[in-house]
Amino acid sequence: MKALRMDRLGLAIIGGMLGLTGASASEPGHAVPNQIGFQTPVTEVGRYIVWFHNDILMPIITLISLFVLALLAYVVYRFNEKANPTPSKTTHNTLIEVVWTVVPVMILVFIAVPSFRLLTMELTVPPADLNMKVTASQWHWNYTYPKEAGGFNFDSYMKEEKELKEGDLRLLAVDNEAVVPVNKIVKLEVTATDVIHSFVVQSFGVRVDAVPGRNNETWFKADREGVYYGQCSKICGKDHAFMPIAFRVVSEDQYKAWLADAKKKFASAAGGPQYAAADAGTRH
Repeated sequence: MKALRMDRLGLAIIGGMLGLTGASASEPGHAVPNQIGFQTPVTEVGRYIVWFHNDILMPIITLISLFVLALLAYVVYRFNEKANPTPSKTTHNTLIEVVWTVVPVMILVFIAVPSFRLLTMELTVPPADLNMKVTASQWHWNYTYPKEAGGFNFDSYMKEEKELKEGDLRLLAVDNEAVVPVNKIVKLEVTATDVIHSFVVQSFGVRVDAVPGRNNETWFKADREGVYYGQCSKICGKDHAFMPIAFRVVSEDQYKAWLADAKKKFASAAGGPQYAAADAGTRH
């Protein structure tokens, strides 16, 4: 019976891994049940992050962990009290000390090369096709579009459960999504009105702090249409868990049509304050 249970457990694990692979590949933009690992990236930076983690960091971490495990097992087997009733009094070994100093330095230098390239990609903002301002407040986001795109701004709140429609994701769906065109460079200026928040959209490979009184910059170029979700990843107050981010990436024609409607819908907010007023209360 025990062997049967173990066989079933093994099949369940394998089935879960296969199901995970299909689900995460077909539904980019948000996490899926039982997912382990990154969301499907839709930007060059996001793909580089996944490659750096999976092909560089994970093999190094795995090899080091296996080496340490093997070393511990050898020490337990070779130098236990039964095998060595008289302990060694060796206190110094120059070769070992040189090796355990040089090898970690070489590993860090090897990691540094792709790491610095990734930082350069993230911090060097190319000429933008669209500039947006993102302002965080307790506990929602405000998106401001430039004058050439209509000069309007709007708040984006998480939908309550009673507002959810078919296809909406609980704790991620919002009342007003930020809409951007596909294959266009979008530059974001990120700030906050009250406390420190953190703007994160994993599929874009974007993470930047929103700090009151300071504009931080980031950018992305999504090459796949869809809705991509993120969340505030700084503990910013009691409703920190209810502050999702939603970007809808659409074709150029759909974006222009949305802009025409958005100018009318958010006309009252056009030309308003650059920073959304912090809420006195919360909707949740």
